[in-house]
Amino acid sequence: MSIRLYLLQRVSAAILAVLVLMHLAVIAYAVQGGLSAEEILSRTRGSLGWGLFYGLFVLTVAVHGSIGLRGILTEWTRLGRGAASGAAWASAAILLALGLRAVWAVTA
Repeated sequence: MSIRLYLLQRVSAAILAVLVLMHLAVIAYAVQGGLSAEEILSRTRGSLGWGLFYGLFVLTVAVHGSIGLRGILTEWTRLGRGAASGAAWASAAILLALGLRAVWAVTA
């Protein structure tokens, strides 16, 4: 199982690298263009493309972060693998719920 988690974290890191660069490019474009928050939200409202982009971003963060948290908890605490995995699943669920709520707020 740990080899799968290792590979999944590396794949999610690669995906995150691309998504973060795209996100920073969008920020640079918006700032350079002098767009206000209201103008940005008017462009993202109802956009399936932005919803999918940031939904993928949130999903990838939830996967990557929870796997990393599991590793930290097993290495740095006295928690067993089961408890560390439970905490990782809980953190993934929280990150996913809060992140998707934010995506919905910006795109719906």
